[in-house]
Order: sequence, then structure tokens, then C-alpha cells
Amino acid sequence: MELVLHALKALADVLMPRFCLVCGKRLLIGERKLCLACLADIPYTLFEKRSRNPMADKLNSIIAEDVERKCEYSYATALFLYSNAAGYRHIPHQIKYHSDIYLGEMFGRILGDRIASSPHFQDIDAVIPVPLHWTRQFARGYNQAEIIAKEIARQTGKPLRTDLLFRCRRTKTQTKLNIQDKSANVSGAFAIRRGASAEGISHALIVDDTFTTGSTVYSCYKILRTALPPPSRISVACLCYVG
Repeated sequence: MELVLHALKALADVLMPRFCLVCGKRLLIGERKLCLACLADIPYTLFEKRSRNPMADKLNSIIAEDVERKCEYSYATALFLYSNAAGYRHIPHQIKYHSDIYLGEMFGRILGDRIASSPHFQDIDAVIPVPLHWTRQFARGYNQAEIIAKEIARQTGKPLRTDLLFRCRRTKTQTKLNIQDKSANVSGAFAIRRGASAEGISHALIVDDTFTTGSTVYSCYKILRTALPPPSRISVACLCYVG
């Protein structure tokens, strides 16, 4: 039976060849989405190993500018570095715009496994994806941040909380906006769901696909902070970090 399946896969690859999402080379039978060479060469950030890193420092500098009272330092991590010059930029794009759920789950599991082994995230007790506006989620059919968050919740054994935050205002895509416009675009875009309870949460993890300026996750942080006053900690995890 295995030989038959192998033969069918080989035939399928001849009729409908598959190519690596990163380098464009033709995939071998045992490879999926990325070739083994590109999988081995992923530019991991290793931020989960460091309590203070460029992503966390950027997030905390935004928080410090806008929050008068002292809060617990927010940890932040991302799986890999994003660069417009590298083929790995196709990964978040494929997940977000081309309905590649498998790819989101695949990299979400890797990120979740790294978070589960990090001492800085051992005490998280809620995994909260950045929500999409209902019209955009209806049109797209899924929320890429929720796909990633589900895998993080599964790998860490922590509850996925999609009942706390919602996007109360549809925003423009952030892709072509400058830093100031990105911040203004998502300001006030999120709210706590009526009747939702954050009781028992002492360390929440906000999850998104990409961290660029930090404006989106900070907008979520700001409204979540109203439900989770200090000394509760709110940290962030993303699939990729744009340095």
C-alpha cells in the first residue's frame, strides 16, 4: 500500500509539480510547502530565549510613551525575521491572502513549541488572537492570527480566548501606511466584548501574524489593559518580526 501511495504521489508531482514557497525550486515527494534546505535555513529570531530583545524593547517603548502608570514589562517574541529581500516574506503573505491554513498551522505549531519551552512564557494563562472586523473575516473566511493562536494554545496547553477582544471598527490595510498613519488607523479599533470576563488572567498573550511598528498589538494591549489592571502582564507573540 505504501508503495502505491508513493507511486501516486510521484505521478502527481509529474503532472502537477510543486515548488518551494521560499526559493522556488521544485519540491521532492517528501517535501511540503518548503524544501528541506529552506526549512533548515529559516531566520529564527530566538527572541523567546531573551526577556529583552529588539521586538520587546520596541513594544515597551510604545507602552511607556502612552501609559503613565508603571506596568509589568511585556515580553515579546516572533518566530522569524521578515525581510522584503528574502523569500521567507512569502510565508505570512500566503497565510493571510491565499487561504493557506496548513501553512499557518505548521508555523503556528513551531512558534507554539518554542513559546512552551521559554521560561518567560511559562505562566501565560490566556492566548488572545488579534481579531479581524467581522466583515473582513466573513469575506476571507478565517482570521490568520486565530489560526496561529490556536496552535500556540495547543502547544502550550493554555486556553484560547476569542471571547474577550473584538474589532469594533473596520480599518484600512496597514501595508502601505507610514508609522503615524498606522497608529491612527488602529486607534480605538478594538474593544472588550460586553459581558466578557478576564477574571483569573494574570499573564495574557496577544497573538498576531506580523509585528512591524507594533501599533496593532499595542492597540489591543491598551484596551485589554482596561480589563487586566497591573500587576497582570500582557505579552505578545507574532509569526514574523520586521526589524
